[in-house]
Amino acid sequence: MNPQRTLLVSAAVAAVLAATGTARPAAQPESQQLSAPAAPAADKDLPPMISLTGVVRDFKAYDVAGGHPDFGRYNSGHRVGMIDDHLDANLKPSFVGLGQTVTTQFRDRDGRNINPASFDAAQGDVAGQLTQTSAVCITSAASFSQWYRDIPGLNASKSLSITLVRQPGTNLYVFQAQDDPATPEIEGFFPADGDLLRDDEPGGHNYSFTFELNASFVYNRGSGQVFTFAGDDDVWVFINNTLVIDVGGVHGPVSQTIDLDRIPGLVDGQSYPLHFFFAERHRTGANCRIETSLTLHSAPLPATTALYD
Repeated sequence: MNPQRTLLVSAAVAAVLAATGTARPAAQPESQQLSAPAAPAADKDLPPMISLTGVVRDFKAYDVAGGHPDFGRYNSGHRVGMIDDHLDANLKPSFVGLGQTVTTQFRDRDGRNINPASFDAAQGDVAGQLTQTSAVCITSAASFSQWYRDIPGLNASKSLSITLVRQPGTNLYVFQAQDDPATPEIEGFFPADGDLLRDDEPGGHNYSFTFELNASFVYNRGSGQVFTFAGDDDVWVFINNTLVIDVGGVHGPVSQTIDLDRIPGLVDGQSYPLHFFFAERHRTGANCRIETSLTLHSAPLPATTALYD
């Protein structure tokens, strides 16, 4: 198999993410799509699509020989606060604790889900609800540190390109791979199927993997730059090495949006890094949707392992 798979999604697809199998906690209502902003005249020269290349790391589930304790095991619902607010010295996320369960989403004045840590009533945000939890969702800091690192004998990795397609007449780019009966041509986000460790699970899919993507962009204050993720399971997005989207845990499809004008310290016209960390950890459903008005550029990748013997 070619070590790099390119996933290209039609710009016409804009269906709402569907709830997945009953073994996963019921999805909170998710009908949020970014309203597509009209493209200013200057945007006519924007590229029709953006290709970004990241790294997929394949694991085996906890209940098979050589499996990882965090994959195929937990069923937690949406958690926030499990990960440190800043990347470590190696630009990786760090586990800090059990976090809190999101029982009601926090939303901005436009009705979009937001990271509770960025809640600001002065900007018209609507408060949600968090509850304390004692249930384990990630086994330990040591087990989590393996998710986005190549570990001989435990995982295998390869490069993966995804393509964000510009929506007609807008400056909004979309990548979408989801399980949705309304869009049968899209099966879901399964980049490790039949490859790497070749540990296919129920339904013939490999549900135990992570995806890491590093990119850069130029910040333009007041231009309405946003980034939205919608899907499952864990996703963390860092901009300028600070956590801005926190969709941790094993759950049905959940979305969260960051408006870049709300990130402290960004300087107009300066270039900043964006780090995207995804994990699929449950054996039902695999959804990944990115919507953004950022013109993203891939950052250099670490070497990948191919298959360890």
